[in-house]
Amino acid sequence: MHRDLRPYWLKRAYLCFRRWYTEYFLRPRCSHLGPHHAVMKPWYVHISGANIHIGRCFTAIGEPMHRVEIGVWGREPGLGRIEIGDCVLLSPGSRICASDEIVIGDGVMLANGVYVTDSDWHTLYDRNQRAEQPSPVHIGDNVWLGDHATVLKGVSIGANSVVAARAVVTRDVPANVVVAGNPARVVKELDPARGFTTRMDLFADPEGLEAFFAGVDREVLAGNSLWRWLWSRIYPASAASGP
Repeated sequence: MHRDLRPYWLKRAYLCFRRWYTEYFLRPRCSHLGPHHAVMKPWYVHISGANIHIGRCFTAIGEPMHRVEIGVWGREPGLGRIEIGDCVLLSPGSRICASDEIVIGDGVMLANGVYVTDSDWHTLYDRNQRAEQPSPVHIGDNVWLGDHATVLKGVSIGANSVVAARAVVTRDVPANVVVAGNPARVVKELDPARGFTTRMDLFADPEGLEAFFAGVDREVLAGNSLWRWLWSRIYPASAASGP
């Protein structure tokens, strides 16, 4: 395991640059982008198309080989929409592609490689034409889509439900269940009476949360020097932590 050897001021400068990049390059591509976003490596997050609305405390994690993609390809210019609620997480490689309408609720989590679409993009017999009838996708609050899960056209997923890794959702999923397989089917029922701790709870006080993590960074990175960090970039083995 390698330690973070950056001085505190350097990490804060990086975070400020990351926020500036998001505001300058990504915000103009959205009809709305809420406050307190945390877009990690935003240069690997691609947003395109009209009518993309993203709520507060949005988290996206881009990686060079696993870009996050949010796109609307409407039937005509200005048509189609994506609405992403508050406190949503998009992990590396997740893709949301809308022809007509995709609505994602509050606190939803998309794991690595998740794909959500409301269209087949071509009909079976005319590969140059979409189906005439829109098939919107609605994903309820606090849904968790597992690694490389796929959500296809016309599907609604109820609140709190979990879609297992690599499951393919082709029909509606009720609230408070776990589905798995291809096509996905219910394999477990959840007990809503036990209550759920959600990303909405995590971000109930976003200013306080940011201050908390800044304090952790200040403590953990205390004593790091610029020269020590530069040396770790030149000679990576020097960054390895001791036993």
